[in-house]
Amino acid sequence: MIQLDTNLLIEMLRAGSQADLQVRRWLRDSEEIATSAIAWGEFLCGPLGQSQLDLLRELLSQVVSIDENDAVEAARLFNDAGRRRGTFQDCLIAAVALRSGAALATRNNADFSRFEKFGLQLVG
Repeated sequence: MIQLDTNLLIEMLRAGSQADLQVRRWLRDSEEIATSAIAWGEFLCGPLGQSQLDLLRELLSQVVSIDENDAVEAARLFNDAGRRRGTFQDCLIAAVALRSGAALATRNNADFSRFEKFGLQLVG
């Protein structure tokens, strides 16, 4: 499974963009494409139209919800990765990907690379 970060969800809306082409390659290769509820919530802040929302819901196999264990793991990641202000949402996204055994596709490798030492796999 590959979970998409918010920036990939947004970029996918541009037909022919690098994200659009990459996700379609993954789908052709039978890769399961998902996103976390955190990234999905950020994406839904829009603006976006109903047709864009429908397209992404068709491509995503699931929106992975957050649970108590993800909150605990995100707090650990936050503390162990340097307590960077304003990064707790990234910690939640990473925690959900780790629990799901998913790689994370993001354009913000610099923000997420600090979680690789905890097992997060980044793809792009």
